[in-house]
Amino acid sequence: MALELTFLGRTCFRLKGRDGTVIMDPPPPDSGFVLGKQVADIVTLSCGDDPRYSFVSAVGGDPVVLDAPGEYEIGGLLVTGTAMRRQDGRRTVSFVVEIDGIRVGHLGLPATAKLEELKTVDILLLPVGGDGSLSAVAAADVMTRVEPRVAVPMHYRVGPETLELDPLEKFLKETGMRPEPQTKLQVTRSGLPADLTVVVLTPPLTG
Repeated sequence: MALELTFLGRTCFRLKGRDGTVIMDPPPPDSGFVLGKQVADIVTLSCGDDPRYSFVSAVGGDPVVLDAPGEYEIGGLLVTGTAMRRQDGRRTVSFVVEIDGIRVGHLGLPATAKLEELKTVDILLLPVGGDGSLSAVAAADVMTRVEPRVAVPMHYRVGPETLELDPLEKFLKETGMRPEPQTKLQVTRSGLPADLTVVVLTPPLTG
């Protein structure tokens, strides 16, 4: 079974694999993004005190909610959280989830990233639109220094987004890549690309 990765808007992703399902940073309904009926084993919150990224009630299935640094083993999933700081001084937590033999790193919304915590990830989910977190230039620099097999941008202006974010094009211009957007990423450990690849995922919108 391939790991299925779906972008649900802002910094929210669903990781669905043989070992379980993880929802990361569910946004509220007023974000303009449609979560639909989500069920998960784990919900991770990189900014647990910020309602724009922590609408846990959208997720059913009585999930375990992780919003602090630490090492966790839940079912067949291994999760590591690392504290970082946002531009406003508040804490954000980056999470690395090991699921179906693939290490997925979700950077949260840091002003600067602790790269040593991310050096072993296969897939990196990183903010690229600024607004108190990484700008396009900073995100491209983090991506090339971490060198994941796959990088997926998040936290950029798209659809009815109300946050003051930069468009995705700024980040793509920095990377020199023009990937064709897709609705989901399905990948196995053996199917990961040999070289760094940027994948753009399109989130569901209210209209």
